Amino acid sequence: MTTFCSKGKLLLTAEYVVLDGAKALALPTKYGQSLTVEPINEANLFWKSMDLNGNVWFNAMFTMGKIVSDFSNTRNDIEERIIQILSAAKQLNPKFLSDETGFRVTTKLDFPENWGLGSSSTLINNIANWANVDAYQLLELTFGGSGYDIACTQHNHPITYQKKILDNKRTVISVDFNPSFKEELFFVHLNQKQNSREGIELYNSNKNNLAAAISEINAITDTVINCDTLSEFEILITKHEQLISNLINLPTVKSSLFPDYSRAIKSLGAWGGDFVLATGNFNEMDYFKQKGFHTIIPYHKMVL
Repeated sequence: MTTFCSKGKLLLTAEYVVLDGAKALALPTKYGQSLTVEPINEANLFWKSMDLNGNVWFNAMFTMGKIVSDFSNTRNDIEERIIQILSAAKQLNPKFLSDETGFRVTTKLDFPENWGLGSSSTLINNIANWANVDAYQLLELTFGGSGYDIACTQHNHPITYQKKILDNKRTVISVDFNPSFKEELFFVHLNQKQNSREGIELYNSNKNNLAAAISEINAITDTVINCDTLSEFEILITKHEQLISNLINLPTVKSSLFPDYSRAIKSLGAWGGDFVLATGNFNEMDYFKQKGFHTIIPYHKMVL
């Protein structure tokens, strides 16, 4: 029996524009997902997915010989997605799943699935480790995206991530982002999960003036890493919000949901769902609770 574990992710800067080469500041989280593989003496793959509380939310059996070639017998989107990932992994490593025997596979999240911390990216990285293939290549063959989330699964510290468009090379650097004001940073869940692929489609249909925006975002990322005061940090993330708002033609989350909040709020990743970052003290978080947003996690409990 072998267990693989991968950490979740939060994107603090360069949401959307990370797809076009901007430098992003990304935060691996204390929450993640495990994948346990147990060999068995029959030519089937038994797959079980468990949630945070140990409840089974998905259960299926696949015939080993049909994993690569047979999509027609899948009964739902989840089965089809699992077969797609396993088939792509075997494409990258033909020796993967080539034995006559099978496996029992169990995945387990240690965060609620609707938190948007990377149930897909952690699964991709775990399967890549199991199949002994490159996780970035597996991502490209399946979900797509910039790859910053895969980088987070492989690091235990905040990172900057940048993917060059011309040669597809990635630069991942561990950074010392440990703000002195982190006790006044909170992650507030918006009570809904945002589909990142839909957000990317919206971005691709609206993006304009990319070169100037990316230059400004890169500068903000570098400045945020070395930011000394909360007031400076609030100015930076507010400016970042407005830049992305102008780029994708959507209102900021503060203007649309929390216009009377006295401090700063920043979207994280695809706009419209999952977590936002809010500045303020513990008592100021009552503002969000009064509006029905009760999942509020202090920075030190979320970020590695």
